[in-house]
Amino acid sequence: MTRWGKIGAVLVYFGAVLAGWAASPNEDYVADLRARRAERLERLTRADGWLTLVGLHFLAVGKNSIGSGTDNAIVLPKGLAHLGVVTLAVDGTASIALNPGADARVDGREVLGAKLSGEGERPPAQVTCDTLSLLLIERGGRKALRVRDSAAPRRADFAGLEYFPIDPSWRIEARWVEYQRPREVMIANTLGQESPALIPGKAVFERDGRTFELLPLVEGVDEPLLFVISDQTSGKETYEAARFIYADPPENGKLTLDFNMAVNPPCAFTPFATCPLPPKENRLPIAVSAGEKKYAGHVD
Repeated sequence: MTRWGKIGAVLVYFGAVLAGWAASPNEDYVADLRARRAERLERLTRADGWLTLVGLHFLAVGKNSIGSGTDNAIVLPKGLAHLGVVTLAVDGTASIALNPGADARVDGREVLGAKLSGEGERPPAQVTCDTLSLLLIERGGRKALRVRDSAAPRRADFAGLEYFPIDPSWRIEARWVEYQRPREVMIANTLGQESPALIPGKAVFERDGRTFELLPLVEGVDEPLLFVISDQTSGKETYEAARFIYADPPENGKLTLDFNMAVNPPCAFTPFATCPLPPKENRLPIAVSAGEKKYAGHVD
C-alpha cells in the first residue's frame, strides 16, 4: 500500500470511529431517558394506574343500579350484589345513593349519598369499596362510570415494557409552523366517537431525505404538545392503534420530537380506556423503530 493509501485508510478508520461516536447515545441523555421510563413504569403500575381499569359503563338518564349482581344496570366485577344507585339528571349532574351496610366511602367519608363531581372538576368525587373505586367521567358528550380495581389481574400479572434500542438519530429537531388561525380537525377515538380539536400549528421534520408533518393535540395551557402517531411498525412491532409522543412547546420556531420517548396509549393495556387515534396527517409512511414496543401481556 502506498503512503497516501495508508493515510487514506487511517482517515477512513477515524471517520468510522467518529461516526460511531456521533451515533452513540450521550450518557446523560440515556440516563434521563431511563429515568423517564422508570417514572412511566411507576405511574402505570401504581394502585390507581391504567392497569387497574376493569370497567367503563355509560349512564342512562335516570336511575342506574350498580353492584356485582347480574340484575343491575351496571354490573361490577366483584363486591356487593347491590352497592347502590347512581342517578343521572337530564342536565348531566349525577349523584349516588349507597345501600346501608355497604361499607363504601365517597372521598374517604362514610356517607349514604353524595353528588358525583366529574374528572374535570377539582377534586372529582371518588367512590371506594374494598379494592374497587368508581369515578364519573365524560366521553363523547356522555357521562360514564370508570371502575378501577387495585387488585386487578392486569396489574398483578403485568408483563413489563419493551423498547427498541435507543437511537439518537430519532431525536429530531423539527420546525414549528404556526397557523394564522387554529385549524379544526376531527379526532376519532377507540370507541368510534369523533370530536373536534383545535390545532395551533404543525411540526415539520426530515428523515432519510424525506419531509414529514405532524399535527399536535393541545391538552392544556403550558402542557406538553401531544402527537398521536402510527407508522409502518404499527400492528407489528408496535401497538396497532397509535403511540404517543410528548414534546415541549416550541421556542424560536423549533421543537424536539424524540421518538425514543414514544409510548403506548392506555388502551394498549386495557380495553376500558378511551384513546385518540392519529389524524391522517400523523400516519407516517415509514417505520419508526424507536420507543415503546407492543405490550406482550394480557389486554382483553
